[in-house]
Amino acid sequence: MDVADRLSRPAAVGYDVPLLHAPRARAHGGSRRAALAWCVGAALVLVGIGLAGAACQGAAVATDFTAKNLAPSLAHPFGTDWMGRDMLARTLAGLSTSIVIGIVSAAVSAVVALALACAAALGGRSVDALVSWLIDLAMGIPHIVLLILISYALGRGALGVCIGVALTHWPSLTRVLRAEILQLMTQPFMAASRALGVSRCRLALTHAVPTVAPQFLVGLVLLFPHAILHEASITFLGFGLSPEMPAIGVILSEAMGYLTAGAWWLAVFPGASLLLVVLLFDRVGAGLRRLLTPEEVQA
Repeated sequence: MDVADRLSRPAAVGYDVPLLHAPRARAHGGSRRAALAWCVGAALVLVGIGLAGAACQGAAVATDFTAKNLAPSLAHPFGTDWMGRDMLARTLAGLSTSIVIGIVSAAVSAVVALALACAAALGGRSVDALVSWLIDLAMGIPHIVLLILISYALGRGALGVCIGVALTHWPSLTRVLRAEILQLMTQPFMAASRALGVSRCRLALTHAVPTVAPQFLVGLVLLFPHAILHEASITFLGFGLSPEMPAIGVILSEAMGYLTAGAWWLAVFPGASLLLVVLLFDRVGAGLRRLLTPEEVQA
């Protein structure tokens, strides 16, 4: 009896070979296509939200006291607030503002993480120890506390929020990139390059950066939802964007005083929209990770 017949029989028959199931064939190409479709679809929705929000900046601040505190309807799908401002326009404008701030601050934070990771891996033990100490110091302080301090010290506003988010979200990505570059340094061609006198800056530009480009791109996209949520959080607490701006944090903060009066739509729709944007960014990051990481593609 061949091995295939023995594996297909249960153990109760008397054979000591356990029952095994033949692995099902997996459609790796279909998995990649599905991940690409999800990634592109989520990115298009985010671009549409950003463009719609930019077009609604004027309508978001237009007041109409004859239509104040209206419940959701066909004319105003998200209702109106106590000044008659359309909540759909304000929500789209606030999401557009959050997306722009999230993209700028996440990009700056990712570049800082890449620079520090290259310096730690290629700069020697002293530089590596300094970068590791900075990572531990930054991760030892709660993000929201450090972000509030930086934003408040810089005078709040969009610039203060961007700088605060950028300076508080680099440690985790720095650790990942540093570990990847340190692993790259153990390769024989890197030792040969150093023996030939290749400078550390050239090693970083020609070998380290291209190698960690997939991890850098995925980490950059995954920083967006964190940046958006933290921007909305400190704005909600009053340490972020100015109240005149139609930001999600401002909208939710102002809505707290009207929830007891039954105006639930002032907080529910903007909060749900913010959650949707965060989930879409997470979907884009997950899709990129599946497309760029071979282990994830074949999982």
